[in-house]
Formats: sequence, structure tokens, C-alpha cells
Amino acid sequence: MKDIFFEDKVTPVKGLIRRYHARVLVELTMKCPIDCEFCFRKWKKEENRETLTKNEADKIVEYISKNKEITEVIFSGGEPLMAVGLMEYLIKKLKVLDQIKIFRIHSRAVVTAPLLVSEKFLKILKGKYKQIIYLSIHINSDKELNSEVELAIEKIRKTGVILYSQSVFLKGINDSVEVLEELFSRLIEIGVRPYNIYQCNKIEGIEHFIVPLKKEREIITELRKRISGLACPTLIFDVPENANKIPVSLDFWEDKKTIIDFNGKKFLIDE
Repeated sequence: MKDIFFEDKVTPVKGLIRRYHARVLVELTMKCPIDCEFCFRKWKKEENRETLTKNEADKIVEYISKNKEITEVIFSGGEPLMAVGLMEYLIKKLKVLDQIKIFRIHSRAVVTAPLLVSEKFLKILKGKYKQIIYLSIHINSDKELNSEVELAIEKIRKTGVILYSQSVFLKGINDSVEVLEELFSRLIEIGVRPYNIYQCNKIEGIEHFIVPLKKEREIITELRKRISGLACPTLIFDVPENANKIPVSLDFWEDKKTIIDFNGKKFLIDE
């Protein structure tokens, strides 16, 4: 496997990825409770299963404090719920910086290992901060929702953080309107806003998961007709070797001046 997003080139200090101007991603740890076969950072986890030290975390804080344009910090990994103590340490250091407006936590463990939604983690979420905290749950199929997962989500929701989800199109798992309709409808019912669904990255060894983009567009287009806009995520193409997550237009536009509505009716518009 290789680093298709060239993250090493946008890592100014260990554990911090800066693909964007105003936000950074902090890899607290490369540990995960399970290894997802479709993980695009698998190459990195194969080389390193460590958790950042406090000294390395301090260097991240120093870097952020010197770059005042950074306003948003995303805690990821690996699995950030496997480094809750370090997350708390960093939040305490960063929350006093006036420049930081938003914390985000990206977790797959809420679904794969809901017991990691511990009292210590919930206490962190309940803390008094001037920053807003968002928590992203990585979930790909309605079959991943069960009573334990929904209980964990309920506990998180009661802390007051804002919940949203991210998904990846996976051939044979969720490449159907029915599966995604069930998933996203249920998520919005339990207080999780479906945010993005990504095309599976074209990484060596996981080609069997890739769904053709044309089919993905057809599925999300049909989904947009069936469910509330609040429950329908944006289809994203994550461009390799670039810093962009590109929204994919759905099949409602015939060309730049023609819109096709849900029933196939065409409308001319002015540019």
C-alpha cells in the first residue's frame, strides 16, 4: 500500500496533517479496535501502531499556536477513542487558544467497539469549552446499527455534542438504494446527520470494494428523491495527490442551463 494522498508531505510535525488552510487533523494514535479492510491509512498502521507522546502532542500545540489561521482541530487516527487520555490532554491545551473555534472527533469505534464510549470519554464531551464539538461516526451499512451502537450514540447525544456521519461506498455492502435509505433514515431518527459518503479510494488490494462513480451517482440521485434532504449525504470524490474533497453533482442537471427534476421534467435556467 502507498500514501495516495501524500500525507507525509503535509505533515509539518509528527501526528499533524495539514491538507487545508484553516483546519488540521491530529492522528492521536494508529491503533484501532479492528482493522477495516478498506482503510486508506492501512499503509501507515502497518508501519506504526504507536500513540503520540505528550512531548509530541506539545509540539502539535506549538505548531497550531504559531499558525493563527488554523481554527479547527480534528482528532482522528487510527481510532481516537483508543487514546482518550491524550485527546483530553490536547483539548485542555488547545481550548485556551482564542484562534480555535471548533473541535471535531472522527470515530469508527462507536460502531465497531461501542464499549469504548466510556464514562471518561463522555466526561470530556460534557466539558465546558468555548469551542463547539462535533463528533463524526463512520458507518457504512444499516446492519452495523444495533442496540449497543444506538445506546452509545444516545449517550453521546446527551452530552450536547453535534453528531454527524460519514460513509464509504463499498461494493456488495452498501451499493444499493435500499441499504442506504434504511441507514440514513435511521441515523437521522436517532440524532445523527448524514454528512458525506465517499467513493472508495483506489488503493492496491481493495479494488474489489470500488463501486463505479456512475452507479454511485445514480444511487444518491434516487436516494435524494426518496428521503429528506436532512438525511441525504453529499457524494464526495476525494482527489488523490490533492487537498480537495469534491462534491459530485447528481443527475438533476443535463447541462449548465438545464435542470432535471425528480420526475424527469426539464427546466431551463439563467446562468
